[in-house]
This record gives sequence, structure tokens and C-alpha cells, in this order.
Amino acid sequence: MKLTVVGGGSTYTPELVDGFARLRDTLPIGELVLVDPAAERLDLVGGLARRIFARQGHPGRITTTADLDAGVEGADAVLLQLRVGGQAARQQDETWPLECGCVGQETTGAGGLAKALRTVPVVLDIAERVRRASPDAWIVDFTNPVGIVTRALLSAGHRAVGLCNVAIGFQRRFAALLGVTPAEVHLDHVGLNHLTWETGVRVGGPEGKDVLPELLAAHGESIAADLRLPHTLVDRLGVVPSYYLRYFYAHDAVVRELREKPSRAAEVAAMEAELLRMYGDPALDEKPALLAKRGGAYYSEAAVDLVAALLGGAGSPYQVVNTLNRGTLPFLPDDAVIETQAAVGPGGPVPLPVPAVDPLFAGLMANVTAYEDLALGAALHGGRDRVFKALLAHPLIGQYENADALTDRLVAHNREHLAWA
Repeated sequence: MKLTVVGGGSTYTPELVDGFARLRDTLPIGELVLVDPAAERLDLVGGLARRIFARQGHPGRITTTADLDAGVEGADAVLLQLRVGGQAARQQDETWPLECGCVGQETTGAGGLAKALRTVPVVLDIAERVRRASPDAWIVDFTNPVGIVTRALLSAGHRAVGLCNVAIGFQRRFAALLGVTPAEVHLDHVGLNHLTWETGVRVGGPEGKDVLPELLAAHGESIAADLRLPHTLVDRLGVVPSYYLRYFYAHDAVVRELREKPSRAAEVAAMEAELLRMYGDPALDEKPALLAKRGGAYYSEAAVDLVAALLGGAGSPYQVVNTLNRGTLPFLPDDAVIETQAAVGPGGPVPLPVPAVDPLFAGLMANVTAYEDLALGAALHGGRDRVFKALLAHPLIGQYENADALTDRLVAHNREHLAWA
């Protein structure tokens, strides 16, 4: 099996490689190709990747290249983990929205739209080249904003699935609280990427007993603390929202916090510099503890499970993925991309039935889906008016004066990445 990682020079990659090495019986990789135009980073990451495989006795071969077409030739699966514009662009995404009193974040709001505009054209070009070189390959997208990027891929007819680590993080957390293995925990996970709710926690599979009420009664306070939301709110909701819902449920408080502390981008940039220094140590042959603070926890395990299932291997039969709605949530268009539990196999993901969704959650999903539709149009076709309308539709923005000012800032900060600007 040949697996290619586009964006292989990312500091995330050793997390992936560690999972590939540990879980080689689930996903037997013969060749792992890391593709990245950043030669120096790729050399450091590739060296550590080979040492991790060697330490864990993995027989697979790891190659590195800046040549995308060669890297994806003959691949069975291609993982996308890109950051167009690097941490410098993320720093901008997290700061200029604050000038208008709006959340500065790289996956939602104005910053998330900027990232989508930079990313979608690049990802679609990569996907077309994958289709030419390996027409049967599955594309697994971990590139944010996952929902919009996956919708772009699926709209263009690619064999693609979106992946996020939020659900697997909850699965691991709940399993520990319940004293069971993660494989025994099945989440009733519903929503859009970075806009999800755990409406049930079942032990033993989709038909298992829902223990969410007991879980919240016993551990609600610590769960709410992890989300940085009041326990009273989680208790009143009766579900566990993704921590990204804090941007919606506590918007003004988050804006005040973001204005008073260094950006996450600045923290990550400093962390990445230290990680790359560590990766250059020829004695290092395992992922360093610092990598856990970088984000993406359990990403490797989710990726292994998904790719194995897509390729007909030993992956879990039910997984949380980003895929087409196709009537699963009747209040959303069929071509919307939702994040939900699905049965996954070589034919792709098939969403499991979802019970009726509370209007409190369904309304926000419908609002953000409309924004994502407009955002994809702006990413594909450009134009200031399309950007403005997407921002006006976003529930974190809404007011026309903010949308107008944010449009100007978005275009000014991203002009080099926007062919139409």
C-alpha cells in the first residue's frame, strides 16, 4: 500500500507517522511519501519519520519529495494537511477580525473565510493532479476549514472524505470517564465541522445504551471545564457541544480574551520552531512530548482507522467523518457537508440515521450551512461582493458595517493568495 501525505513537512507529521508505526496491522503501509515544497522542513521531518519507523520495527519505506505528481503517482490514499500562507497567514486571520469586534479564529468567522479562500483553489488543483495520477485513490482532507474544503472536493467529483479529530478526542475522554475502551464508545455526533454536538454516548455500538445523562450527572463539571463553558450551560443544553461552540455561545467574552493575550498563531509558531529544532536531533526517534501541545491529538489514530476502512482493511465499521448530507439532516440541502457517524467501507461513507435534531442546534447548523455555501462560491469564483455576502451571512458577523469592513481587511491581507483581487 502506498500512502501520500501532502503537506508532509508539517510539524504534525510525526504524530501521523507514530500512529502508522504503532497501528501497522490495521494499516499495512509499504511506502509512505511525504510531499512538501519546503525542502528544509521536509528534510527534518522526513529524517525523524524514518527513525520512528526504524525504532518501532516498521518495514515500510519513507520517501520525501517536492514533486507532487511523482508523490501521488500510484497512491492508494492521499492525506491533505495544508496551510496556505503558513503561520504568518494564520496570525493575520486571528488578529484583523478583532479590529471589528469579531472573533479572530482560523476556521470560523472572517478568519475562517480567509483561510477557505486561500485554500480551496490550491486543494482543487492538487485533487485534479491526484485524479490524473491515481484515479482510484481516496483523498482524506484534514485541511481546515474541513467542511468547506471537503464540499469543494465532493462538488468537483473527487473521491474524498473530510476528517477532524474533535470526535475521537471526545470518544477517548468519555471512555476514560466510563472505564471502558474507546472502541466500546459510540457517539451520537451531529452537526457541521467545528459546529457539532454529542447528543448521545452509547456503550457497545450504535444500538447500545445511551449513558450521556449519567455521564453529565457524574462528570458534567469537568467536561464543561474542558470546553471552557459554564457547567450550568452544558447542563441546560443536555448535550456536549464541541469546544468550537464557545465562539458562538460566549462570543464577546472570547473577543475580550483574544485581545488581551498573544495569538494562538504566535504560540504555535514558537512551538514549531522548537519542534523543528528537536526534529533535527539525529538521536530523536520518537515523537516529542511537546508535539501534544501543538494540537491534532489522536489525528493519527483517526486517519489510520479511516484509510483502513476506505481501502477495505481492518478499520472500524463506524466512524465520524465529513461527507455529503444526502437527506441525513432533512433541514439541510442534500449537497451540504455534515460531520456525522457513518458506516465506512471501500464504497465510501454512508451516514447513519440521525434522530430529530433540536431546533436550537438545527437553526445554527442551517445558518452556518448557508454561510458555507456562499463561502464556497467566493472561493471558486472570487469577487468582493461574494466575500461580503458570505461574511454578512455568518452568525458571528451579521451586521453589514462589520461585513463591509471585514471584507476590506480580508482582501488587503490576502491579496497575494487571491487571483481575482
